[in-house]
Amino acid sequence: MENNDFKKERAVLAGLSANSMDIDERSTDISMQELAALVETAGGETVGMLIQNRPTPDPRSFIGDGKVAELKSFIEYNDCDLAVFDNELSPSQMRVLSEELGVKVLDRSGLILDIFAQRARTREGQLQVELAQYKYLLPRLTGMWTHLVRQTASGGSSPIGTRGPGETQLETDRRHIRRKIQKLEEELASVRKVRSTQRRQREKNDVPVVALVGYTNAGKSTLLNCLTDSDIPANNRLFDTLDTTTRKLRIDEFTEALVSDTVGFIRKLPHCARRPPAARRLSARAAPAKRSWKQTAAISAERYRSSRRSLPPCARCARPSAASARKTMFPSSPSSATPMPENRRF
Repeated sequence: MENNDFKKERAVLAGLSANSMDIDERSTDISMQELAALVETAGGETVGMLIQNRPTPDPRSFIGDGKVAELKSFIEYNDCDLAVFDNELSPSQMRVLSEELGVKVLDRSGLILDIFAQRARTREGQLQVELAQYKYLLPRLTGMWTHLVRQTASGGSSPIGTRGPGETQLETDRRHIRRKIQKLEEELASVRKVRSTQRRQREKNDVPVVALVGYTNAGKSTLLNCLTDSDIPANNRLFDTLDTTTRKLRIDEFTEALVSDTVGFIRKLPHCARRPPAARRLSARAAPAKRSWKQTAAISAERYRSSRRSLPPCARCARPSAASARKTMFPSSPSSATPMPENRRF
């Protein structure tokens, strides 16, 4: 019984290379080898690979009915427990493939999120992974509750005792997941607020920060250990580092820097796990675009016209003096007691 608990799942890999797909989304030998490494990182064992070439993906089974039959025969012959697709599947395609193949079906996004859930250690990392998993799960709930009968509010063929407000378990779970997503986003916002405060403190102290970036499992953690004499875990597997680790590096007698080990790159990262950089959003809000003198003049003229429209009709006909016009158009300008040069008058 104990050996069965640690038995590796046997997985068959499948991918599609269609002319209608973007080049980055097509399956190649390199992306399939990377997918096999992801399966190994998740604790599985790759038994075989299959790449299908089609002009367009099949809307029902993604790879076509013939290839599905071939894949099913391979799964039965090799006693596979799992089918992993290199491309992102729609909820309906995943449901059809699970029914046709008779085994659990995962796409690349679901596999990566499963690895992220294993590796996340910090509170921020766990919140990000949980949020991405809920966003990934929300459109895929359809078909998980097909054994339940929809409750009808007025008669119908529902069994006795199930007639109610007309809500299914699917709709209940969708509402629960949306509430959970909103709560996670609020918790992440508070965590990122603390992180931004720490970042501003480092900028105030003028401490240089160096980030080690590169492909996953390229040796960033090993390099950080060599530079800073640290003992950060550095294993030969994908996404061994999922939480940013920062160590102090002494450059000379008077200079110190902070070196950060970041999460590695990978092809076809799930869309639900991506987010725009916070620093870009903050800088966009903090530093508005500078106006040219033509834009400033147009805004001032609009202010003047707005102030004239707010006057009564009898006062609107009176022509204001040049000094009052300047005061209205440029409220922050010097007093009208100081005359403008003759060549700058309106």
